[in-house]
Amino acid sequence: MESTFSRAFARNFLGNTPQWYKVTILAFLFINPILVLTVGPFVAGWVLIAEFIFTLAMALKCYPLAAGGLLAIEAVFLGLTRAESVYEEALANFEVILLLIFMVAGIYFMKDLLRFTFTRILVRIRSKILISLLFCFAGAFLSAFLDALTVTAVIIAVAYGFYDVYHRFASGRDSHCTHDLCNDQLVKETGRRELFEFRKFLRNLMMHGAVGTALGGVCTLVGEPQNLLIGAEMGWHFSTFFLKVAPVSMPVFVVGMLTCVTVEKFKLFNYGAELPGNIRSHLLETATAHDAGLGKCARGKLIMQGLCGVWLVVALAFHLAAVGIVGLSVIVLLAAFNGVTEEHQLGKAFEEALPFTALLVVFFAIVAVIHDQHLFKPVIDFVLNLKGQTQLAAYYAANGLLSMISDNVFVATVYISETKMHFIQMLHAVPNIGMTGEQLMDMLTDPARHRADVLATLPSEAARQVGMIMSNFDKLAVAINTGTNIPSVATPNGQAAFLFLLTSTLAPVIRLSYGRMVVLALPYTVTMSVTGLIATWYLDDIVRLVCG
Repeated sequence: MESTFSRAFARNFLGNTPQWYKVTILAFLFINPILVLTVGPFVAGWVLIAEFIFTLAMALKCYPLAAGGLLAIEAVFLGLTRAESVYEEALANFEVILLLIFMVAGIYFMKDLLRFTFTRILVRIRSKILISLLFCFAGAFLSAFLDALTVTAVIIAVAYGFYDVYHRFASGRDSHCTHDLCNDQLVKETGRRELFEFRKFLRNLMMHGAVGTALGGVCTLVGEPQNLLIGAEMGWHFSTFFLKVAPVSMPVFVVGMLTCVTVEKFKLFNYGAELPGNIRSHLLETATAHDAGLGKCARGKLIMQGLCGVWLVVALAFHLAAVGIVGLSVIVLLAAFNGVTEEHQLGKAFEEALPFTALLVVFFAIVAVIHDQHLFKPVIDFVLNLKGQTQLAAYYAANGLLSMISDNVFVATVYISETKMHFIQMLHAVPNIGMTGEQLMDMLTDPARHRADVLATLPSEAARQVGMIMSNFDKLAVAINTGTNIPSVATPNGQAAFLFLLTSTLAPVIRLSYGRMVVLALPYTVTMSVTGLIATWYLDDIVRLVCG
């Protein structure tokens, strides 16, 4: 009986995942307490990060929530962080949690309109390069005014809809029956090669769109959560933020678009997959037949979804409410006006977002370990002690490298707060300012005041010194923003939108693994990161050139 139960527990542990994966996770759980006792919590914390990254890399073997969650729970019990710290991290990112719960569900209710629109783009534009540029540019443009996660949810819904239509056709299944999109056994032999190419084609488009969200997200105050944080600390408005960051973000944007064209034209890094002609024809036939069968009610629903899309863009662009609240309003409006009145109909909308929301809170537990154990402190101390252009480049590189393995919002939070404290001390050391450094910093970063007006109240020599200090602070803030946004495209760890894509229901369907994401992102990572580094190094020269 005991052996029977032991085998049952062994089979139940992490379900149908491979045996080697189960043994690896158990080994992690066994070795972590030993590391805490022998080499200390600092080293154990770095090992924990590596272990958590492993669970993300194996997302197609086992959704990271279970394995990563076990590591996070153990970290709390080992004292690497506290439950209160995890709560504080989650609370600090509550707006992101709201966004995931409600905005992604809101996009679900707009999927008919999205499929209607993008199907026409896909079947009528035959140039793969042009389609790729369109996806990348659309991701960038929308992310500059909306939110990267929202935009990613849109392109996921579009790609999933494309794949669902063709996979059902190739499997001989209609649109009403239940169907497993990961199972190709029902696909005819002649269609499997086309299905393989179609998956590759969709992987290409998804990565172009996802990278586009990073290209646009870095540019504006609302593009990424850390942008809002940095803007608040610096007292920058929307236009001020755009202009401060533009000397770095605009060259990176241009290079990103050129990279998109280059990898598609020369078929580099597994790009260049074309949409098979048969699939294009089937999608066009399906779209035509669907349009012909649309009645007044169906067209009315599409019109209502379009109106809600306009409301979504306007509400987010003008910050009429938190992103998640806007998403909830979309759910309410579409449920009311499109007749979604049953609970099980509403429940389907949340199936995509809630597992990732739970995983994100687990991720915050790992971030809490980084915070409580001060794992990034040696790097921060090192770059703060540098000077001039070297310090700017080091800030950019350090933020980029740390964002590849951690959450870029957390990295930006730590760096901007530590940097601001450092510059408050510098202001305090300036003679004859007539107040504390903290009071002066509050005045200089007050969005309701012009910095020149504050400097005009100081003695001339003090104003000159303070002006130079704040000019340097501005440049470091730009380096933090661009560093956390651009190089972090290297891995799904750094960008929440990338992690969302990796753990979405679409990823296993199109065989988009962690490793494939890293390879597909590599050309963008290299070209954009190097361009950002060069622009950061020559930031003063670019500003002088632009300003005449």
